[in-house]
Formats: sequence, C-alpha cells, structure tokens
Amino acid sequence: MIKSMTGFGKSVSQLPTKKITIEIKSLNSKNQDLNARIPSFYREKELELRNLVAQKLQRGKIDFSLYVELNGEETSSSINTDVVKQYMKQLQAVTPDAAPIELLKIATRLPDALKTERDEIDEEEYQTILGGLNEALNAIETYRADEGKVLKEDFELRIKNISSNLEEVITIDPERMQGVRERLTKAVSDLKAEVDENRFEQELTYYLEKYDITEEKVRLNNHLEYFISSLNSEDSNGKKLAFISQEMGREINTIGSKSNYAPMQQIVVRMKDELEKIKEQLLNVL
Repeated sequence: MIKSMTGFGKSVSQLPTKKITIEIKSLNSKNQDLNARIPSFYREKELELRNLVAQKLQRGKIDFSLYVELNGEETSSSINTDVVKQYMKQLQAVTPDAAPIELLKIATRLPDALKTERDEIDEEEYQTILGGLNEALNAIETYRADEGKVLKEDFELRIKNISSNLEEVITIDPERMQGVRERLTKAVSDLKAEVDENRFEQELTYYLEKYDITEEKVRLNNHLEYFISSLNSEDSNGKKLAFISQEMGREINTIGSKSNYAPMQQIVVRMKDELEKIKEQLLNVL
C-alpha cells in the first residue's frame, strides 16, 4: 500500500504542572529533511526523539515541534535579584530622572537578569513525552495512508488510460505498416525506373523493420503491469515507481518517434499526458 509524504499529526498531554503538545508535519522531498524544535530543557533527549521520528516517517520534509506550557505553579526561571539591582543602580546613574518602573523593565531584559534552574528530566514526564510522540506519529501515518489511497486510485486510472491507448496503438499498427509500405512502393514507381524486385523487397523489409514497434509495445505493457503490481505491494516505494514510470516514458517516446503516422502520434500524445500526471503525483509518494 503506497503512502503519501504529506501528513500531519498532533498530540496533547496534560501533566500536573504543564501541558505538552507535539506536532509533526511532513511534505514531499527527495530525501529526509528533518527539522526539530525542542525546548532547551529536553536537548539531551533530542537525538533519541529525532531518531524515533526519522525511523517512523522515513522520507520527506519533516517539521517536528515539542511545546511545553507551564500552568503557573512551576517555573524554570527566577529573577537574579543581585544582578537586577546592580543594573538599576547603573541605569539610575545614567538617567537619574527616569521612573523606577521603567528602569526595572530595562534591567530585566539585560543579560543574566534571569537565572534558570535546571533539574534532571523526570523519567515519568519523559515517558509521557514518548507516549505523545507515538500518538502524533500514528496520527500522521494514518493521514499518509489515507492520502496514499487517493493517490493509488488516481494512478490506477492513469495506468488504465495508458493501457487503453496502447490497445489502440496495437489495433492500428498493421494499418500504419501497410500505409508505410504503400507509400514507399508508390515513391519507387513514380521514379519510373526499373528496380530489382528481390532487392527492392529486401530493402523494403529492412526499412519496415526500423519502424517496427513490436518490442516497444511488449515492454510498455510489461511496465504497466509491473507498475500496478508494485502499487499493490505491502511497502510504499515511490522511488521504485518513479523508475518504472521513466521506463514507460522511454517506450512511449520510442513508439512516437517510430510511428511516422499521424493517428498513432495523436495516441502517443495522450499517453504522454497521462504519464506526466503520474510523474507529478509520484513526487508525493513515500
């Protein structure tokens, strides 16, 4: 089952003194591009959290954010009273007429006005974070799977359309080859020159072989079948599907260059149009 690289997952965990929110968003990308926003208090766990996200989501442009909202009963920062007093004393000397409240506003914004008391991460709290992360990851995986179902239906429609066009190519191919033969025969007769019939037939056969598209028709049909079987496999492999689509395009282009027949070239244009839609959507497949 294919999956989209586009998705969103969120979880909210309520602790006695804080609320922890985890959000994960992903968009399409050739490789994995993971950007993490984590409060400094949890930096020592960042690598482990990033690895969990990377292993689960595999590929895409991923934004992982962890937010902590304190409920007021607990704070990790406090005013560095001695430092603030020194700042206010110096500011008072520079601007003696300034109101104390204004000086206090300035002083609290200056370096070291606040001191952070860093405690060890509580294990129970960290387990809550891991649980929330798994919840968000499961949510984004569900989102990706649902998007994948929509993409799969679109791919099946495009492949069906290309297959139908290929059937048209197969149907009119004998007519095309007969037309090429007749044009060459007429061109030679218009020259009003005597030719060796055996030699002419040999040259005609050689010429017609250059326009033969039997191999291209067979290979294109095989690629179409392989695309569908890969689409229905258990793993989502967008890069594999992209490679198959490139091979499909190679055969379609060859059919177009060899056709030398307007009705068939019109069919080829339709196949190319369907294939371009497939390639565009494949950019979103995991």
